[in-house]
Amino acid sequence: MKKILSNTLKISALILLVSLSSCKKFLDVVPKGVKIPTTLADYEAMIRDEYGNQRTTITQAVLLMNDKFETTANLNYYPLYSANYFWNENADRIALNNSDETTYYNAYTAISTSNLLIEHVPSATESSEADKAQLVAQAKVLRALNYYVLANYYADTYEEANAASKLSVPLILSADINAPHTQVSIQELYTFMLKDIDEAIPNLRAASATVLHPNLGAAYALKARLLLTMGRYAEALSAANEALKYNDKLYDWTQFYTTYKTQIEKPDVYTNAQSPMGFDFVENYYFRHGTNNNAAREAALRTDRAPRFETGDARFASRWKLRTVAADTYYTSITTGFYNYGGLTTTEVYLIKAECQARLNDIPGGMATLNAVRVKRIFAQNYVPLTASNTIAAVKLIQRTKANELINSITTFADARRLNKDPNYATTLTKTENGQNYSLSPSSHLWTMPFPQGAFKNPGNGTIKQNVDK
Repeated sequence: MKKILSNTLKISALILLVSLSSCKKFLDVVPKGVKIPTTLADYEAMIRDEYGNQRTTITQAVLLMNDKFETTANLNYYPLYSANYFWNENADRIALNNSDETTYYNAYTAISTSNLLIEHVPSATESSEADKAQLVAQAKVLRALNYYVLANYYADTYEEANAASKLSVPLILSADINAPHTQVSIQELYTFMLKDIDEAIPNLRAASATVLHPNLGAAYALKARLLLTMGRYAEALSAANEALKYNDKLYDWTQFYTTYKTQIEKPDVYTNAQSPMGFDFVENYYFRHGTNNNAAREAALRTDRAPRFETGDARFASRWKLRTVAADTYYTSITTGFYNYGGLTTTEVYLIKAECQARLNDIPGGMATLNAVRVKRIFAQNYVPLTASNTIAAVKLIQRTKANELINSITTFADARRLNKDPNYATTLTKTENGQNYSLSPSSHLWTMPFPQGAFKNPGNGTIKQNVDK
């Protein structure tokens, strides 16, 4: 994927130069080795900036979910890690959040890039109008995706009854350094995200330059995610079906396990094959890094997380293996490479579709869609098609698979938050650690992260009000 990889420093310089475009004297002197973007190719390169614009760092959400195994060293060194990992409702996370700013600034850096493209690409040279419109549309999809991450990290989940009265995050519409912003309501932000996607769709194509460039499938997949979060199930189902028109492939993890079975099952061997979940993963609509964006292993899983996978789950068996190192026992990652933790895949869309079908009382349809995913995951000797007698039972089965399929992503965190608002699905998380019992209630304030102090104390040309007390 050398064509996708970009020079982050150079692109950052381009962004800075455009942001300061009102300073004519400054722009008269172009630093050596840097150019002012003028052509469509100059602007398009900014989307290829994986480190700056193509990662979704959600460390504290992952810690709160307690799927990931965290080392004692990190928990001792980072008080905020410990507060979320041990569900400490007495901790003042606002005071502790004086350095964990990556989620906030990563997202707003990417939003600034999108704003820059939306503002300046229409005047780019060496391009057709259609190509310029496509790049602007891709920037709008990326802007909506970044706002979705922020909304489901720093604000309460969407509820129709109070979305208009609860604050979300700052809405910034310009790449100018002094651009004003308003901390809008949850309703206003979701309306804005849907507007961005709907405006983008007419100018997108079925295929794009790279998997980092959102295409039509990606736009519809993101629209389906947003509408599901809002509880607009009929519209979410329609969007999911549109996405599946562009890509409906599912990866066969049972075949992957068969191919690498000998190595996977070797005692004391913890390195398997290259991850299939990289740039060319057949399920990709759009690729985006998660917390890590370098060639690496996935996060290790807690031992008490493994039982929530189905018996015979080849996807789990292919990716994690029980290991003990000194006093720690956990499931370590056994594949290496890239992982589409922050993007959009067919698996998510199938499971969105399945939940919408169940919510709309098409329970057999929802189960058929769910089983279409499961048959590619569960070993043949363990596979039995699932059925459900009612909507509640169906949604619980769908969510079990979804929580496993999209583990350690913003989607599973957002799903947990929205389901916790419904007593039919609300779940109290529990664990025992070093002989002590811990629990996290569905109504805990910990499900919303506080804005980092750097942003709260220096909000720029606007104001920010914390959405939690601690």
